Amino acid sequence: MAFRDKELRTPGPVLIGGRHLKRYHIDQPERPIEPDVEKAAYDLLPDLLADVVDDGTPAAGWVVLHRGADSGAYLLAYTWVWDNAVEVRVAAAGQPALDCPDDDPAHFVHLRRPAVGCVWELAVLEHERAAWVQHMLLPGSPNLTDYLRDTRAEGPVGR
Repeated sequence: MAFRDKELRTPGPVLIGGRHLKRYHIDQPERPIEPDVEKAAYDLLPDLLADVVDDGTPAAGWVVLHRGADSGAYLLAYTWVWDNAVEVRVAAAGQPALDCPDDDPAHFVHLRRPAVGCVWELAVLEHERAAWVQHMLLPGSPNLTDYLRDTRAEGPVGR
């Protein structure tokens, strides 16, 4: 399959288990993420983040919900730790190659492989690194509100 850009949307932050998370949705331009896939992903998110340790770093990060071109859907939850590092927890649905039990894109399971993200998801990671430095590390007084407002621009993503 030839590479092509996908569409990025930013539906606004959520608060999950006391953790502020920016939201990014990546999907096919002609097929937005289905409501049942979105609901299943966000229903799983508290469990996906259950083992994040509070180390004093502001409880923040971002989540990427990515709908593949086939039956797959991917949920990646990135959290800031140790003031300047990122941890990621991943769930997948509808992708038997990743040990999903079926091809249902709303049937998410925890992914235990050491994945960080694909080329579309990593574009968001690039932005988030810069936003964290700008709003949380450089100023004399970190500003979580400004960090949460600073999202990658919506539109084509991938290149």
